[in-house]
Amino acid sequence: MPREAPGKGFSGISGDSGSSGTAAFSQSLERGLAVLCAFAPARPLLGVSELAEELSLTRSTAHRYVTTLAMLGFLEQDAATRKYRLGPRVLDLGFTTLGTLGLHEIAAPHLRSLTETTGYTSNLAILDGADVILTNRVRGRPGRYHHLEFSMHVGSRLPAYCSATGKVLLAYLPGKDLDQMLDALDLAQRGPRTLTCKDALRAELERVRRCGMAVNDEELASALRSIAAPVRSRSGEVVAAVNLVFSWSPESMSELVSRLGPAVQFTARQISTRVI
Repeated sequence: MPREAPGKGFSGISGDSGSSGTAAFSQSLERGLAVLCAFAPARPLLGVSELAEELSLTRSTAHRYVTTLAMLGFLEQDAATRKYRLGPRVLDLGFTTLGTLGLHEIAAPHLRSLTETTGYTSNLAILDGADVILTNRVRGRPGRYHHLEFSMHVGSRLPAYCSATGKVLLAYLPGKDLDQMLDALDLAQRGPRTLTCKDALRAELERVRRCGMAVNDEELASALRSIAAPVRSRSGEVVAAVNLVFSWSPESMSELVSRLGPAVQFTARQISTRVI
């Protein structure tokens, strides 16, 4: 019988030295959470065998966890493929978390105003490891969508190194944390202008710190651009980033920053004044 390892897909628990050696640690809970964390936008449907292989579990053990999570509403089965997807209880938890943070509600009216003023889609994002997660999203006027922009939603994850919100959040990390993050990053080419050299990315993050604003000029995807600014707590810590997203146009990036940057920064400051 294969050895069942802790859920390797659930970073943050199985990798914590000493956590599984304490009397209070629950391996069953860890495995259940690992099953949920195995799902991602790129693979929303997973079968029992896939989960067993991913998490180094026997098929019978994986089936037991999947069945339990499905009965509780955290997973649901797709009738056509017999595979599983995340269920509505997971979404409930996500919105509950956003609600308790307070930032979601604080930002909402300011993002609506930003989108109404400019016509472009606006977002609020937070840093989670090497990714950013969209916590708020207000869609712009029809006709301005890029195919990737249209597919994004609250809860979407994007690589921090090639997104405007991500570059803002990376730029203001403490030096040691940023060094560790960059050492672990694989700067894969995502768009025609992705920064794949770490020295170039470091220089860009230094520029972001100096000017208080970041841009994404076709770094995440072709023909997709954005401008972002930091949201700070009262202590001055950068806790989130606001951005505007727009498809490519003949207007240069510098012209877009001159025209739209002040509105993005104003919105970020307005949200910051209400963040504890």
